[in-house]
Amino acid sequence: MIRNIVNGFCMALADSVPGVSGGTVAFIMGFYENFIDALNNVFARDKNNMKKSAIYLGKMGIGWIIGILSSILLLSALFEKNIYFMSSLFFGLSLGAIPFILRSQWENIKGKYINIGYTVFGFVLVAGLSILRNSISSGITMDFASLSVFQIAYIFIVGMLAITAMVLPGISGSTLLLIFGVYLPTIKAVHSLMTFDLSVLMGVVALGLGVVFGMVSSVKLIRIAFKKYTSECIYAIVGLVAGSLVAIAYGPTTLQNPQPLLGISNFNVVGFVIGIIVLIVLELSPKFLQKGGEIINPLFSLQRFYILHKYK
Repeated sequence: MIRNIVNGFCMALADSVPGVSGGTVAFIMGFYENFIDALNNVFARDKNNMKKSAIYLGKMGIGWIIGILSSILLLSALFEKNIYFMSSLFFGLSLGAIPFILRSQWENIKGKYINIGYTVFGFVLVAGLSILRNSISSGITMDFASLSVFQIAYIFIVGMLAITAMVLPGISGSTLLLIFGVYLPTIKAVHSLMTFDLSVLMGVVALGLGVVFGMVSSVKLIRIAFKKYTSECIYAIVGLVAGSLVAIAYGPTTLQNPQPLLGISNFNVVGFVIGIIVLIVLELSPKFLQKGGEIINPLFSLQRFYILHKYK
């Protein structure tokens, strides 16, 4: 149970920050396929596996909620005040993810180098969206407390797109929210809800419904793609992760008070190194959690044995 909660927590931390995908974190930590299968079992109402999958997702959901709330309370403030440190950290996290993905999936991509075109496509897609974001960053502004019908529909559609990106390794849903001008309003709206300001509820509900609808409609397609076109998907993921480096570099330009691009002059080496370390911890954490379970489970068994015989 602890392992699944930690998995959900790590995904949430990634999902909440532009440039980093929760799907990529799941991929690195080795539970992405289980996650997608569980979602598909629940949404497809697979009678044989639905209950087990729902319990699995419920445990992850606990960690995800804790992670999202933690991010809103902490990371958003850090992103504003220490933008270049945080951007360098995420740059290290994303750049370091590429060799991890290649190593873990080498058997699926070895000898299939003709599919490298999917890597180019993935890179151009995310990098292009990031550049587009920079050109339209001031084009759309909104306040969740006073939304028109058009804006509510707009938020619903953006929610659909964002959750598809969050589930898919490589693309950050938060980056898409940023591109379409919804990221900062969402952060502010959730902050307001946490202080019981219900004036933003309509916008948050619209986004939430979009997320649910998008997940239901996209999970099955993603699962089929990974089952039938594994090599092509892996190559595409590498391109998407590489493209996210451009998104991270543009991150400082999307603040309310825009800052210059992340570059050599403002690059934070300490943040970059911490990003690499975080990545290593994420990859090793399943092994530690598994070993911890191997130790804890026998201890609980001994405890139950002692209690049963003591009061027999």
